[in-house]
Amino acid sequence: MRLLYVASGIRVPGSYGGSTHVSEVAHGLAALGHELHVVAHFPARRLQTILEPVHTKVDHVHLHYVDLPKAAALFSYPQIERLVRELRPDAVMERYYNLAGAGILAAHRKRIPSLLEVNALIVDPPVVLKRRLDDALGRPLQLWALIQCRMAARIVTPLRTTVPPQVDRGKIVELPWGANVERFQRVMDGSSARLRAQLGIPPERSIVVFLGSFRAWHGVHDFVAAGIRLLEAGENVHLLLVGDGPERPAAESAASPWRDHFSFVGSVPHNQVPTYLALAQVGVAPFNTAPHPALRAAGFFWSPLKIYEYMAMSLPVVTADIPPLASTIREGKEGALFREGDIDDCAAAIKRVLHASNRGRLGEQARRRVVEHFSWQRHCEALDRLLHQMVTERHGG
Repeated sequence: MRLLYVASGIRVPGSYGGSTHVSEVAHGLAALGHELHVVAHFPARRLQTILEPVHTKVDHVHLHYVDLPKAAALFSYPQIERLVRELRPDAVMERYYNLAGAGILAAHRKRIPSLLEVNALIVDPPVVLKRRLDDALGRPLQLWALIQCRMAARIVTPLRTTVPPQVDRGKIVELPWGANVERFQRVMDGSSARLRAQLGIPPERSIVVFLGSFRAWHGVHDFVAAGIRLLEAGENVHLLLVGDGPERPAAESAASPWRDHFSFVGSVPHNQVPTYLALAQVGVAPFNTAPHPALRAAGFFWSPLKIYEYMAMSLPVVTADIPPLASTIREGKEGALFREGDIDDCAAAIKRVLHASNRGRLGEQARRRVVEHFSWQRHCEALDRLLHQMVTERHGG
């Protein structure tokens, strides 16, 4: 099938979660035999492409850059509609954003089946400023969100509570993100040993890694605090933090008394992440939903790349004991769980895994589980089935 995948607010290529998601889905569907056309964001091209899309092809995926600011994504409708008219895709997919929707609208008007990807709560809880402003203006964003949901033939989301209750539940399919299990696997090529030496980490130390965005709800401060607890208790560990974000300066400041036991390496290209993860004995995902009202309201709808990528690298994982994380990582099987926000319990869970006699087996089980249930290949196979169902239904088959 020829597919148009609209992700106009996402930079592709890029090194953050949204970029990884769009790239993996596009390449995964292309590997299944589909012709993929992706509408993405590339800020460096903005001036020359506001009115005229730039088309390029990367690894069998066609990229179309139509670069309006994210807040004005819906104004890309003329370009998206033209692409739909010229390409005549069998189906359209769009990554939901409340100020986007051009792909869903164009597909609806051309009577082409569409699939809406929803990766966050569609309607914010009342405590969020954007929601209060929308309420004050007569709820135009909420209305537009409902229209998009009703126009779509299917809605794919990690957790169905992201979708307003007024939407037909029969069209919602829960589908987690995944890991690239071919790229993320341990390879004994000496690169990790060289990186360890480059970072100056003594060979006798166990390495505990945090990967991802330095935002409050990702728990980076809890990770640093738990690491300090371990160091104060005499554990010979090194805390490796890969990523960047607004909380990084405060996290570095908190770790400064133990700076010789912490490495903040910043953001690294996604294809280099496996080399950093291969240094570690434990991967930690200390999510803390307290600073995130939407996660508190709808449950943990975020599909955490870091956990799947740890698992693919055969790392035992320590994460918060909240659903659905606690059904992905099971205590004593793929790692350990701790009470959300409890730093002492987080430190205890890390210590429990570090000293487990079956630590290697925990990592092996994590790898098997992600290959079987949480790979991008499995994700794209499920999308492939849904897309074929949509097209068959539209043609009355």
